[in-house]
Amino acid sequence: MVSKGAANRTVKGVTLLVWAAAAASAAYWGLKVSGQGASGPVAAAGLRQPAPADPAAIARLLGSSAGAAAAPAAGPQPSAASRFQLVGVVADKSQHGAALIVVDGKPAKPYRVGARVDEGLVLQSVQPRRAVLAPSMQGEPAITLELPVPR
Repeated sequence: MVSKGAANRTVKGVTLLVWAAAAASAAYWGLKVSGQGASGPVAAAGLRQPAPADPAAIARLLGSSAGAAAAPAAGPQPSAASRFQLVGVVADKSQHGAALIVVDGKPAKPYRVGARVDEGLVLQSVQPRRAVLAPSMQGEPAITLELPVPR
């Protein structure tokens, strides 16, 4: 049989352990919130900046073939058609919409039908998987860009 004094000490001991655990938890979370955790304050130099977006990866994500959006190599002037690459198209039946076009290897930019893409060229029309560039909206098509065939 357990005496009244022994039972009283057991209750006091368990109460002490519960309060000690609560105090330790409060101290731990207080340090964590204030930024003074077990490893000390985090130095600003330890933070990493997000990596810049990779235009080639975005082009592949939008259906372009691998490496097609790479910057052109230095050397002879590229032909007008090779300066542009179609990365994506949003088109409706009336050939209105927008195209995502890479110009001179720079990151792809969206152009609406009628917008100036480059010096002397506007986006004349878009169709599914195709964009037409021309000197003006009524002019003859100068360059037709097509998306690569998906695999």
